[in-house]
Amino acid sequence: RELTKICSHIKTTKKIRVPKLSDLELVALNITAEYRSINSELLLFRTIEGTKLDAKIERSVFNKRKRRLFPFIEKIRETLSGKFFDFTDVFIVDSTPIEICKISRANRSGICSTEDLKPTFGYCAAQKTRYFGYKLHAVCDKNGIFHSYDFSPANVHDVN
Repeated sequence: RELTKICSHIKTTKKIRVPKLSDLELVALNITAEYRSINSELLLFRTIEGTKLDAKIERSVFNKRKRRLFPFIEKIRETLSGKFFDFTDVFIVDSTPIEICKISRANRSGICSTEDLKPTFGYCAAQKTRYFGYKLHAVCDKNGIFHSYDFSPANVHDVN
């Protein structure tokens, strides 16, 4: 019922040309790819090659529409992961560095400079390297289902 309520807000917007693959089908394809651990669009489009889906959407169009539908996809993912929440009492919290650019270019780089959360210099103890960027913090259960994630500046210690 919850998913039906979320999906009822997904409507294909008015376009000059009606897309062959509806927004709801695109969301379903994206969630199915995530479930099957298909992590790249290239692999996804190689997987659907020769199927009925192959002729329904192009890779560049898929990416643009997927970004536009991100809030709906995220809400569905949160709802589904909440359903699995009842089955586990063990969670794993971890962080990983997200390097924006090499340290030598950090002061000249304009990447993410307009964001509220600006990239900073950080240290990764596991790799024994310094980097410029962010930290990705993720919470998943023992089955590997992600329940939440967040970004922080690279200079924030994991304990905090």
